[in-house]
Amino acid sequence: MIRVLIADDEPMMRAGVRAILQSEPEIEVVFEAASGREAIEGAQRHRPDVAVLDIRMPGLDGLHAAAEIAATVPGTRVAMLTTFGEEDYIERALGGGALGFLLKAADPRELIAGVRAVSEGGAYLSPEIARRVIAPYRDGHRARSVEARESITALTEREREVLALLSVGASNAEIGERLHLVEGTVKGHVSAILVKLGVRNRVEAAVLAFRAGMVAGP
Repeated sequence: MIRVLIADDEPMMRAGVRAILQSEPEIEVVFEAASGREAIEGAQRHRPDVAVLDIRMPGLDGLHAAAEIAATVPGTRVAMLTTFGEEDYIERALGGGALGFLLKAADPRELIAGVRAVSEGGAYLSPEIARRVIAPYRDGHRARSVEARESITALTEREREVLALLSVGASNAEIGERLHLVEGTVKGHVSAILVKLGVRNRVEAAVLAFRAGMVAGP
């Protein structure tokens, strides 16, 4: 069971998110908050697997709440759910410890997929957000492309297969199913990939894979 906390200052939005998530038998909403401060207190009290936070809330906003939850409740992984996709918000959210960034206007299935991926310790970006993250590394960045391709050579063939699937948003379970590996083995490969590539998380690994030409551009 994936235990989820929802934080949004709009009751209708909280109700909608709760309905979407609880349509899945393995997801349970254990706490709802109307502010960043309530979200922090709820996370500390209920220790959910995932906290889904809006960015703009009264008082303490979702970005500050995300950083506080990541620092004080390490077992709770954070995903931002917002109408705002500006690069500054994306950078601050991911830099503050969030593993997911989802848009409210996206397909409800993205919310479910994002919560599942983040609960497993993976990263998940809505496709529109992924395009914005990757865009700076598109045409004209040859030096970075060469450097990325050189970094990839440090990986084993199996690690490259894992990276390719990781880069398109596959969870550890999905990677294991595709490559016929147990989930623990996938986690080991992902950890080795992050170390060998010198990156902090799956999002940075995905960007590097794109630079190296392993993933088709948006």
